Amino acid sequence: MSELFYQDTLAGGKHWSFTAKRGTCLRLTDVEGGANMGMLLYNPANVLERYNAPDTLKCQHTFKLGRGNCLYSDMGRIFCSITEDDLGWHDTVCGNTTKELVAKRWGVKTYQAHRNDWFLNGHDSFLVEGGKYGLGRRDLAANVNWFSKVATTEDGSLIFDPAHSPAGSSVSLRFEMDTLVLLHTCPHPLNPAADYPKKPVAYELSKADPIAPDDYCLNFRPENRRGFENNRRYHLFG
Repeated sequence: MSELFYQDTLAGGKHWSFTAKRGTCLRLTDVEGGANMGMLLYNPANVLERYNAPDTLKCQHTFKLGRGNCLYSDMGRIFCSITEDDLGWHDTVCGNTTKELVAKRWGVKTYQAHRNDWFLNGHDSFLVEGGKYGLGRRDLAANVNWFSKVATTEDGSLIFDPAHSPAGSSVSLRFEMDTLVLLHTCPHPLNPAADYPKKPVAYELSKADPIAPDDYCLNFRPENRRGFENNRRYHLFG
């Protein structure tokens, strides 16, 4: 069993951030079912380098994320690899809830009136966490929505699956470079729930196993080998 560094649970409708060191494994678990965890990634040594959803999808010829996929930066390097995954489908095209969207769909609950029961949104949650590292609105990018499935119909409509992630579903990420990680557990923007969903996500940080020549993520796509080579060059003098 890998060495466990830290574990905790992020309550629903909250946010957090941390720096994952290269060689760290982050395991996320949907505690109750129906969770959504938004994630953005940055290079802490140069925050101009951040997660690039279009490059991640097009270079791996996919619309969704699952085991074997790597999450790429806008400089062609790999922030992390999906080493384990119970669901096979995670959204990275639909973005975040906003203050206006939450108010329209679920009403308004402010911190001043409701304290910890207030309604947060993904956009502002990322701004709060990013602000701790000097990041602002211009630094936000398209994010990952772990545990959420959004499929397309023949006419191009986006369909959200509210039953996609049962309780106990998990996904594990192996970080291939030092990475600043911004997280929130605010609802997916297409979630049709009648009440504001507050679904917790448990997380564990542990030491990842070394990458072997037959590593599943390394060999999942030919493009991934080039991404890992870009990382190798990046770390030559670091």
